[in-house]
Amino acid sequence: MKFTTNLFGQILQITPRLDFYRLARKHKVEHNAKGFSSWDQYVAMLFCQLAQAKSLREISDGLAVTCGKLNHLGLQTAPNKSTLSYVNSHRPWEFYQDLFLYIKDLCDNERPGKKKKFRFKNKLYSLDSSTIDLCLGLFPWAEFRQTKGAIKLHQLLDHDGYLPEFAIITDGKTTDVKTAYFFNLPPGSIITVDRGYFDFNLFWKWHSTGIFFVTRLKSNAAYEVVENLPVPQTGNILSDQIIRFTGYQTMHKYADFLRRIVVWDEDNKREIELLTDLFKFGANTISRIYRDRWEIELFFKVLKQHLKIKTFVGTSPNALKTQIWTALIAVLLLKYLQFRSKCNLALCRLVALLRLNLFSYRNLYDWLDNPFETPPQTPNLQLEFTF
Repeated sequence: MKFTTNLFGQILQITPRLDFYRLARKHKVEHNAKGFSSWDQYVAMLFCQLAQAKSLREISDGLAVTCGKLNHLGLQTAPNKSTLSYVNSHRPWEFYQDLFLYIKDLCDNERPGKKKKFRFKNKLYSLDSSTIDLCLGLFPWAEFRQTKGAIKLHQLLDHDGYLPEFAIITDGKTTDVKTAYFFNLPPGSIITVDRGYFDFNLFWKWHSTGIFFVTRLKSNAAYEVVENLPVPQTGNILSDQIIRFTGYQTMHKYADFLRRIVVWDEDNKREIELLTDLFKFGANTISRIYRDRWEIELFFKVLKQHLKIKTFVGTSPNALKTQIWTALIAVLLLKYLQFRSKCNLALCRLVALLRLNLFSYRNLYDWLDNPFETPPQTPNLQLEFTF
């Protein structure tokens, strides 16, 4: 049977309108709305992400040619290009940050609880950043180098369902270590980072607050071996040691023992030295924890290649942050659909298929279970009689 609401309209229904407007009133985004509501802006920017619209004109025209289907989206008319440009520059981006946190709670309720890769109960996170290059002529406020502009997206990824936990947007010059202090983690959690976060003050902060970390050891680190631990007979572990740093500054910044694990990387034919304060886990488990950090790299790949985060439809700081936060909201909605789907599609394939079917009339969850099935058409029951 042909469904009466298009797929895009059903995706928008995941966000409860009452709660949406409650957040809008909190941030006073409807002040001087002049007929263009916060919901209109949300629909337009979400369409920008899912349809990969390259400009404000494409957003406006793309919604205008839907042939009367806008009522399913909660719109009366397609947004005007200049109006959308104005609200993106002036309506506070913090509203979309709060909306992201609200939708994340919805995703938490849908995430599969029995598909964990690890047996331990500790929460596992990855922290990394991605630099987004900008044209300095269009974004003079984002100066990065003499002839180049850039911003950084610092992302915390929850490995239970690989959901984005939170994000911070900074200028391109802000270091990863400096931003890491602003992410609050629950005690007992484990965080994996690369060598860009190698800082003993940061490690001690995590260690002293009950947060475990797994990272790469720098080659020039000065340490002494306190004890050699047994190496597992199976797996790719070459060495497992308890160490203590001997550098004058490092031994004062981090005075406790640490664990050094050397792993053989068969794909690249090299040794990888891991550093952690986890002593209760096996060396193979710690190796798998760090290997799972690759998921945040895949997250950035999906974000940059399949959503609109490399080119922007506005040049002001507010418009840019609005677009990034709506991209992160789009990821949450896609993960929500992925959790509900029985087809087990990769996120990149789900984005591509959804983009081609945004305005098709099918039941969303039936489509998620079998996106390649041709829907049956309802026959026309009104008979025409010719006299």
